[in-house]
Formats: sequence, C-alpha cells, structure tokens
Amino acid sequence: MFLAVVVSLLCSVYYYVESFKSALPAKRWAMAGLVFGPLVFPVFTISQHVALRHAQGFQNTTIRA
Repeated sequence: MFLAVVVSLLCSVYYYVESFKSALPAKRWAMAGLVFGPLVFPVFTISQHVALRHAQGFQNTTIRA
C-alpha cells in the first residue's frame, strides 16, 4: 500500500513538471497523476502531442534531432 502511494506521488510530480513545460494545465495533470498514477501516461503523451500540433499548426513539419 505504501508503494502505491509513493508511486502516485512521484507520478503527480512528474506530470506537474512535464505539463508545465508543455503549457498544459499543470494542476489538472498533477491531480490525474495522483489519482490514477502511471495509467494516465498514454493520455498525457497524446495531450502533449495535440498541444504541440495546435501551437505549430497542422500543416507544418517538425524536425527533431
């Protein structure tokens, strides 16, 4: 039980920092990480991708190193 609480807290901090860097609502993702833990990761990565595409435009290409 203690391990589940620690994992949820770590996920909450991770989602807060990453959502802040990606200009997503940080408190919302921190709460989702606290409640659901690592199960939110696929939804979070999709939200990051959609926010990036929305900011850059859907007709532009992205070159990543």
